[in-house]
Amino acid sequence: MRALKPKKIVPTAPSAGGQSQRWVQACLDYLQTECHLAANTIAAYRRDLHRFCEWLGGRFAARLTVRDLSDYMGWLQTQKLAATSIGRQMVAVKLFYRYLQLEGIVRDNPAELLGMPKTWQRVPEVMSAALVDRLLAAPQPYDAYWRRDRALLELLYATGCRASEVSNLHLADLHIDQHYCLAHGKGSKERITPLGSMAIAAISDYLKHERPKLAQSRNKPPWVLLSRGGRRLRREAIWELVKRYVRRIGASPDISPHTLRHSFATHLLAGGADLRQVQELLGHASIATTQIYTHVDQTRLKRVHRQFHPRA
Repeated sequence: MRALKPKKIVPTAPSAGGQSQRWVQACLDYLQTECHLAANTIAAYRRDLHRFCEWLGGRFAARLTVRDLSDYMGWLQTQKLAATSIGRQMVAVKLFYRYLQLEGIVRDNPAELLGMPKTWQRVPEVMSAALVDRLLAAPQPYDAYWRRDRALLELLYATGCRASEVSNLHLADLHIDQHYCLAHGKGSKERITPLGSMAIAAISDYLKHERPKLAQSRNKPPWVLLSRGGRRLRREAIWELVKRYVRRIGASPDISPHTLRHSFATHLLAGGADLRQVQELLGHASIATTQIYTHVDQTRLKRVHRQFHPRA
């Protein structure tokens, strides 16, 4: 994330109850206008800091000590949050205190002295190739917009994109003749994601037969995937569609759009793809994030052992 630079945004009317909330809003405005963080990132920080203000009550954040903030971590645990969620909450609080420090509201940053909860790195759920095939074929002609839904599922699996990235995909980002699309990921980073023949066939079929009808109610909507009203197909709607077709094939209810992203990465590694290449395709800033997929497919490790170990 871009380094924070001071920007004087002074909240008005320093009443005790709302003072922290006004500084939280000032911080969020700064992150959006000056640091240009993605809308989803801002929304996540807003939720986390709203919870922090809920815990604060009428207190002003600038007057808290390290012991007070440790109590906040304890309070989060009473809310039955996972360790990963608590860790994310504390990242937001630390960022907020950095902002207060830069604005001169606090001299020392007590949040920096807090430890982060230890978390186990969870192995993501991955679908088998056969199950993926069943899911991608689940939309049928009796569904209202089955061509769009097939194009959606093919895009998720063929590119490994996040639901938000597919939701925001524009026609200008789609290069079918060159077999790729341009994804806009976290931090406004762009990356090229190749498209296979099956995905291209599904997308082309949708663009020819269904999208023109969906776009009729709008003036040239730019997005690839449209709702029935001609608007952008929101990520919440994408989540609901994936869940609908998961239920149809009788698969695990835990499967989500992100499961297709996990499966995309795992299947590439199982096929012999280089970890660095998969990192680039997923848009991970750190290869440590990508390395979790090396623990998922044990068959690949066994194959590597048989191929290279002298006594295999």
